[in-house]
Amino acid sequence: MTSSDISIDQLECVGSADAEYVLSLIRTIPGFPNKNVLFRDFMPVLADPKGLATLLKALKLALPVAARDFDSVAGLEARGFLFGPALAASLGKGFIALRKTGKLPPETISEQYTLEYGQESVEVETNAISSNERVLIVDDLIATGGSANAAAHLVEKCGGKVAGFSFVMELQGLGGRASLGSYPASALVTMPA
Repeated sequence: MTSSDISIDQLECVGSADAEYVLSLIRTIPGFPNKNVLFRDFMPVLADPKGLATLLKALKLALPVAARDFDSVAGLEARGFLFGPALAASLGKGFIALRKTGKLPPETISEQYTLEYGQESVEVETNAISSNERVLIVDDLIATGGSANAAAHLVEKCGGKVAGFSFVMELQGLGGRASLGSYPASALVTMPA
């Protein structure tokens, strides 16, 4: 899958050979969830022991801020749940689940956002984030920035502070990174949308 349009600068923190190995495991599936989208699937990375270990190591090495600058890690459902808890545990931090609407029985706070292919909302338990708690938000990819910004607003509605964002992939040309404003952000791989 490598081409001159794909940047693996952040992923190369684990070395070129391991970076290329992880990249070789990422699949591109055209037409999902609709015909205008190229779905970037990193599930094969998680299924591969070496790929998973390398991905987690790279996320830890490429943090957008020092680990001492945040108190917890928040992951967006569903794919942010796949590596967010492992990253949090490896850093000695707790994990906060940012869920899709209707998945949490206790009282919640929610935030709506627009995806490149529809509307969604995300929510968190009312007491999951403490006042002034510094939160690193993690997710598999950033495209338009809708879900990332919704997560940031949700953290702030709860009284927390967004320390930064950590993504596995960034899709170029959709304005996602720019939509985050001045928040620190890192992405291991940048590829065309």
